[in-house]
Amino acid sequence: MKLYTVPTGHFKLDGGAMFGVVPKTIWNKLNPADENNMCSWAMRCLLIEDGKRLILIDNGIGTKQDAKFLHHYYLHGNDTLEKSLRDHGFGVDDITDVILTHLHFDHCGGSIQWNSDRTSFVPSFKNATYHVHHDHWDEALHPNVREKASFLSDNILPIRETGHLNLFGDDSILHPSITYLKSMGHTNSMVIPHIQYGELTIAFMADLIPSLGHISPNYVMGYDVRPLDTMRERTEFLMQATKEKTILFFEHDPIHECATITQTEKGFKANAVFKLKELL
Repeated sequence: MKLYTVPTGHFKLDGGAMFGVVPKTIWNKLNPADENNMCSWAMRCLLIEDGKRLILIDNGIGTKQDAKFLHHYYLHGNDTLEKSLRDHGFGVDDITDVILTHLHFDHCGGSIQWNSDRTSFVPSFKNATYHVHHDHWDEALHPNVREKASFLSDNILPIRETGHLNLFGDDSILHPSITYLKSMGHTNSMVIPHIQYGELTIAFMADLIPSLGHISPNYVMGYDVRPLDTMRERTEFLMQATKEKTILFFEHDPIHECATITQTEKGFKANAVFKLKELL
């Protein structure tokens, strides 16, 4: 098995929304905001190569949305999904599986693209099966009022309409080296894939802990639908991760890719911070 970091670019979100009730005087030291209170965030995906299977976890915001939509999120940087795959010697047609942690647009927007004449949507990965937890799929199709703007039908429905969708449950095995933690705080039934890589366990954190700056259980995003559940789930995860020396892979941290965690009298903090390639 081989693992690859796949950066898909950066975007901006309001710093207050990303850190909830934490005062700006605190969070601005973690991720400094611009003059509009916007902070830069990564959309960092993970690629798993194992034999004939090439498994991509999440795929960023994509490019098919109109300019008005994309303008709200200030896409920037030189990384794209296609470029990052090429850097590792792969193309979009090589992907056999896409695991979507959840269906918010910044995690699944790259799943679907326009066809050549922009008359219909087609899968970006024509040879891949797209795996989504069945409870989360139902949530995305019938969203609550708070999350509705994060679930874009153009990102979601074509996956099913083109026959590429696989709905899985809590006990499903998509790969013998991948297990899942289901999280309910950020959105209903988001999955946190855990990859067993030799003796190491690497957890793809999605939006349970989007960045190193969110290690504290109290630093909960305003986007989370059940903030108290996020705090509980994050605490439980960090206690277990500390005990088992799990490696956290951050999807949204603009600088840091991975970290291990330790617990002190003042709470959880990073024990070591590093890039994924330093492990491999």
